[in-house]
Amino acid sequence: MDLNELSRSVKQGFRDDQQILSFEEYLKILKNEPARQLRGTAGYSADMLEHYGRSGKGFRAFQGKVIGLENVQDQIYRILRAFSNQGINNRLILLHGPNGSAKSTLVSALMDGLSEYSRTREGALYSFSWIFPIDKVTRGSLGIRTGEQERRSGSLTTYAYLPDEEIACIIPSELRDHPVLLIPAEERSKWFGEYDFTIPDRLVKGGLSHRDQLIYQALLNSYQGDYSQVLKHIRVERFTLSRMYRTGLITVEPQMHVDAHYQQLTMNRSLSQLPASLQGINLFSISGDLAEANRGIIDYNDLLKRPLDSYKYLLTACETAKVNVGGSIVHLDTVFIGSSNELQLDAFKEYPDFSSFKGRIELVKVPYLLRLTEEQRVYEPLLASIAGEKTVTPHTAWTIAMWSVLTRLKRPHHDHYPEEISNVVERLTPLEKLKLYENGELPERISAEERKHLKASLARIEEEYANVPYYEGRTGASARELKTLLIDAAQNPQFKALSPLAVIHELKKFVKRLTEYEFLRQDPVDQYHDHEKFIDVVLEEYAQLVDREVRDCLGLYDTRQWGDFMRRYIGHLSSLLKKERIKNPITGAYEEPDQALLKEFETIVGAPNDEEPRTQFRRNLITQIGAWSLDHPNEQMDYFKVFPEMRMKMEKHFYESQKALLQKMHTALKQFGTDHEDQTSEGSKLATLTIQNMQGKFGYGVDGAKEVIGFLMSRSN
Repeated sequence: MDLNELSRSVKQGFRDDQQILSFEEYLKILKNEPARQLRGTAGYSADMLEHYGRSGKGFRAFQGKVIGLENVQDQIYRILRAFSNQGINNRLILLHGPNGSAKSTLVSALMDGLSEYSRTREGALYSFSWIFPIDKVTRGSLGIRTGEQERRSGSLTTYAYLPDEEIACIIPSELRDHPVLLIPAEERSKWFGEYDFTIPDRLVKGGLSHRDQLIYQALLNSYQGDYSQVLKHIRVERFTLSRMYRTGLITVEPQMHVDAHYQQLTMNRSLSQLPASLQGINLFSISGDLAEANRGIIDYNDLLKRPLDSYKYLLTACETAKVNVGGSIVHLDTVFIGSSNELQLDAFKEYPDFSSFKGRIELVKVPYLLRLTEEQRVYEPLLASIAGEKTVTPHTAWTIAMWSVLTRLKRPHHDHYPEEISNVVERLTPLEKLKLYENGELPERISAEERKHLKASLARIEEEYANVPYYEGRTGASARELKTLLIDAAQNPQFKALSPLAVIHELKKFVKRLTEYEFLRQDPVDQYHDHEKFIDVVLEEYAQLVDREVRDCLGLYDTRQWGDFMRRYIGHLSSLLKKERIKNPITGAYEEPDQALLKEFETIVGAPNDEEPRTQFRRNLITQIGAWSLDHPNEQMDYFKVFPEMRMKMEKHFYESQKALLQKMHTALKQFGTDHEDQTSEGSKLATLTIQNMQGKFGYGVDGAKEVIGFLMSRSN
């Protein structure tokens, strides 16, 4: 692309985006799409979320920035829509939760979505500036020009398209006021009465800012009431919301002053060329955070860290959408958002004037994540960058995510549940509760009837602590601190890869830092809050996971044989319980169920030896198969989906029978990749095959694969 082509492209884009308009041109847009143009900031924000749509349960505007927290996203949307429906943003949205629960990230994502939306046709926003031409433009012709500007402005003469050399002074609307406010309020009220949608009070009853009103009135007086002459000075301008340039999207850190300022405009050379009717007026400028945030969002980060007196003005600002600044009342169309951690909010609730604030605040709880896969996604994007030259071993993010979620769970209390399920729920271990939240996995140890009741109670379990001050997800490990822990694990020279074992090593040091983290000082209650013990729980789950992977990579057997073995067992067992004969697939003859096959299978999976419990074991298997079939009527039966533990037990049985060969492989791994390696040995060949399979099937590096195999062998000794 050459410079001329680039220039043409930019110019065409400028025209297509309608960056500059006369007031008459803007009126045409307004009449063609009134609902879109007459939105307040709350409605605009809610429309932005709808514009980008949903992805699963959450909004796409948050996708890639906020993980999980769909319920929080919905609450924010509902509050914005409620503001829009009532025509005024009269409350501050306060996001509260523990440190590192993504409160600031939620606001940041909302702002980024608004910034992007304001660049689209559907999200176009307009304000205006006052244009004052030089004398030679107004002399005689009164500024009437020919060519493009006249054609675009229609019958109404305008200064909107004057080039810079013909402009004496430009005064932008300091609050980026809506162009419709230039229409007298009575006329607006008659016009808006034709529409059946809610129009913000600011646009219905409001007026121009103090400075804009002074300019408007001075011009109207000068032109002896000729409104069309006043509008000649209006240039409607499209603007985009921007965090970088502080246009409508402002984050305020804790500070001591009111967030707006009032000062007289400097009488520079351009202002001295204003018409005589304006030179006798003291024009003031409003600046600061509140002014820059108008028609957008102002975010009070860690709001409650501020001294109380410094934000009392928000009581009026939130309720009336007005704030006194200097000698002027500033009318705002701004969404107020703040954030606070729970300790600050608890202290604030003890403040005598809390009840006054509460009526002007919408509290939105932002807890820690309680689902393993969601927490895992928090860490996964970081691993490659912090690992440096090391490889990243599979399940690294999974390991730290599982531990962090376990630290956040609360023990269920039997008093909160019906009698038929109370004891089952109360006996849930932290790991069982984690798996129940994650994918609805039910404990193997409970009966079929208890499984049925527990499955039906999942929503009740999730909501058990939703409406109490110490809700589930208020305490526990923060992702913010655990990201630092991952960096430490990556830099640890003891480990050649960034791996789960490196993470476990750092976790064992982390849980000793009792003076630094309050959640580590919690007393364990029936296995809950036992953060040191959780490391062992995670390690055991990790061992089972990689044990399965390594067995799958050994190449000593075809894993499909276990499925065939179990299908044959179930077939013979079903015939036995029904007291039927079974057809021999080879001879075609009907025979008694194979007792030897049944005994072999049950020995491998650890079924009871005594007759009565063994019979109950068999009946439970058939019952679970029937229940699964009813829940999945259109799916082909996969016994290992119903009984994943069976496959593990069968493979472990074979694995144990091959210990001698595996020990040879472990010994060979110590020389793997070195000059001392005996590549012809049985152990070396098995090590090579296993590592290749681990690389190809699961994405392990050589160092990570060797570490995992060594870890498993050390546990089996």
